[in-house]
Amino acid sequence: MWSPQVQGEQAPLYIDRRFVVFRDVPGFYSYAIFEHTKDMPAFHLNTTRIAFMLNKEKFHYMVITDDRQRFMPSAEDRLPGRGEPLAYPEAVLLVDPIEPEFKGEVDDKYQYSLENKDNQVHGWISFDPPVGFWQITPSNEFRTGGPFKQDLTSHVNPTTLAIFLTSHYAGTELLVKFETGEEWKKVLGPVFTYFNSISDKDMALSLWDDAKRQMNEEIESWPYSFPTSEEFPKCDQRGVVRGRLLVQDRYLSKENLPGKVASVGLAAPGDAGSWQRENKGYQFWTTTDEDGCFVIKNIRAGSYNLYGVVPGFIGDYKYEVVITLTEGCDIELGEIVYEPPRDGPTLWEIGIPDRSAAEFYIPDPNPKYVNKLYLNQDKFRQYGLWERYAELYPENDLVYTVGVSDYQKDWFFAQVNREIGDNVYQSSTWQIKFKIGNVDQGGTYTLRVALAASNHAELQVRINDPTTDLPLLSTGEIGGDNAIARHAIHGIYWLFTVTIRGSLLLGGENTIFLTQAKTANAFQGIMYDYIRLEGPSCQNENL
Repeated sequence: MWSPQVQGEQAPLYIDRRFVVFRDVPGFYSYAIFEHTKDMPAFHLNTTRIAFMLNKEKFHYMVITDDRQRFMPSAEDRLPGRGEPLAYPEAVLLVDPIEPEFKGEVDDKYQYSLENKDNQVHGWISFDPPVGFWQITPSNEFRTGGPFKQDLTSHVNPTTLAIFLTSHYAGTELLVKFETGEEWKKVLGPVFTYFNSISDKDMALSLWDDAKRQMNEEIESWPYSFPTSEEFPKCDQRGVVRGRLLVQDRYLSKENLPGKVASVGLAAPGDAGSWQRENKGYQFWTTTDEDGCFVIKNIRAGSYNLYGVVPGFIGDYKYEVVITLTEGCDIELGEIVYEPPRDGPTLWEIGIPDRSAAEFYIPDPNPKYVNKLYLNQDKFRQYGLWERYAELYPENDLVYTVGVSDYQKDWFFAQVNREIGDNVYQSSTWQIKFKIGNVDQGGTYTLRVALAASNHAELQVRINDPTTDLPLLSTGEIGGDNAIARHAIHGIYWLFTVTIRGSLLLGGENTIFLTQAKTANAFQGIMYDYIRLEGPSCQNENL
């Protein structure tokens, strides 16, 4: 409970925590009901999670996914004398670990993060006795930030987390901010803490397969029938929305294209893409099939917008009509059409519009700062890659020539600052060189710049004159997802449109200058998702 007498000592929330145990079920369920009432003061809620600290003498093997599992160093290995702190407290270089096999590796809990859509089961295995401890999250409806929001899983100590609300990989925009007297209530969970065992310790790793089986069983059982709280609606109190998502891009096809493998979801009404920053309500997402068809099940009664993200196309889809669901309803939307931003034909493009910088050049890590798990996968999860930019470009910044350069080899995955002294940084300006044979001097060209991440950065765009005081675009300081430091390949998505008058272009070679202007620290920077230059609109649609 909360009262004014505990203000400043206790969060101004009523917190109803519940634990559910069933006979012959090896584990327990947990959920909580958070409430902010009209008599409570303003408050920012940063993090809500369940943290399990396991027996460090027993649990040494951590499993996040099929490919991301390993024996882990101990908490003692991170202490002074055995560990050397790096650029921030979470990252430690193991210089004298108890087990010599970990010497020279970096340990950082952020190297084991997952996207919400994939963060369904993770945990630890003990070999003596052969026992597994697993955190299973059967639904993401109570998590914030949508399916691509990333967060922590398990890490050294040994620790396992059930994450509900955090601002990780998003910044202050995902803080849950309450005004004085604002009324709010939300059910977080239930999640399942699962235990399993096997008699043969040589088969201990098979406990992971059993944990995945149990995860699927929990997902099939959602929404659970056992919560007694009236705040948690049962299956027959929820609704369904179905439809087919198509994409209309006349410069690619005269016919509408199916929105294949698109993410489609319901979230609080707002602008297109607002679901990334939505943090107080519930969200319900699914993936379309090859024909663009989708079914979203088990939706709480309420009012929502339908949102969508289609791989291969920039921008965000929003179904403009607010959808109101009642208990037990089944709503058929039929065919809905997304028209991605476009003003003319593609003259050139860099990257793949997928909200990620994974297709760009990711350097090998400094041999001094290696996590062996990522030597042959997810190279972007290695520590210190931001420092490699200055090593590759010690004096002059990146120059990319359209038609000659290869973005997989020649476009660094993050535009960061160059360190020129002790904690002194210099901004970077990248160049894109391209030719236009016949410039339409009276026409309008459009530059689309999609960012996969931004951390307290300012992007400035200029054309042919890097010294002008009036850039075509200046974003101001944007973002705080810290994706660069936290070993992610994306954070919050941004899309900018830059209008270029034909009179600013030359008949021969042109240069676009991209400047990241903020220089306070090493982690201020951006990741690009995709860049495209469009020509003037074609009057003849056959073109």
